Amino acid sequence: MLTQVNVVLDPDATQGEVAWFSPERRAALLALLRALDARDYRFVTATPATHARVLKRPTRRVAGSLRDILGWSLPFTRDVVDADMMALLEAAGAVRALGGERYAPTLRASTVEGHLFLHSAYPTLAEDSVFLGPDSHRFAQFIAASMAPDARRVLDYGAGAGVGGITAAARTRDGHLTLADINPKALFLAGINAEHAGLRHACMQVQAPRDLDAGYDLIVTHPPFMIDEGRRAYRDGGDLYGARLSLEWVMQGSALLAPGGRLILHTGVSIVEGRDVLLDALRERLPATGFELDYHELDPDIFSEDLDQPGYGEVERISAIGLILYRTA
Repeated sequence: MLTQVNVVLDPDATQGEVAWFSPERRAALLALLRALDARDYRFVTATPATHARVLKRPTRRVAGSLRDILGWSLPFTRDVVDADMMALLEAAGAVRALGGERYAPTLRASTVEGHLFLHSAYPTLAEDSVFLGPDSHRFAQFIAASMAPDARRVLDYGAGAGVGGITAAARTRDGHLTLADINPKALFLAGINAEHAGLRHACMQVQAPRDLDAGYDLIVTHPPFMIDEGRRAYRDGGDLYGARLSLEWVMQGSALLAPGGRLILHTGVSIVEGRDVLLDALRERLPATGFELDYHELDPDIFSEDLDQPGYGEVERISAIGLILYRTA
């Protein structure tokens, strides 16, 4: 299996940060995924709001099972898992000691479309958190319904945990997957997830889609789309009520498509006075010829709890949309 990794760490990275990306840890995380598959581990990650509500329950204060640890991110004691699993968790750096014989998970493992994905433990407060949630399921389902299986070169831009790219590449006939992201931790985990899925892939750390070579048959992307005061990379979509990255990634991605290729995007869009701000902007910026656009509202009302946050005073609702851009020439 060909695996190319192009990840640049900060030159001032600490020894612990460098160890986060070590070959030994990568091998241990792969072994952990294989062990989880062998044990038929399954977990569907909920929204952060749902996760927080569940953890308020008296029965959800400490872990009683492996799903409680790697799914619900609950603290635990060694007696909750067998010795082999505990050894794997420690070797993979998937847990940290809290003291007093108690441990906490540093990662989650979730199931999407039959594949296991490593991503950040709850809560995802760090700027470089690797996010996966219900949107990832909608994204994967939209890809499965919209892609052409004859794609040879597949790009997942803003890959995160790699859900979109892995879902797409697994449905091709020996396609090659490029996972691209700004976040080295996302690329590290996405590469492990792709290798576990048995896919030929490369990981590329870039700042924007335009930094990549052109010629892709299929591009899948799920940009951040929220208005986030913390400017977290996995969450903040920029201006245009959070739609700026979605707009720019479509426009830059369109230049990377091979003739006959398609770009599949899933995102959330603010609806302001009944207007879809992303669709309006795309109509202004897309070329008049050479491309065709299919635009679908997949869910009219998501993340309603965020409408109470700063920046959403003019927003009526947040809509989940799916977009397919075809290059016709």
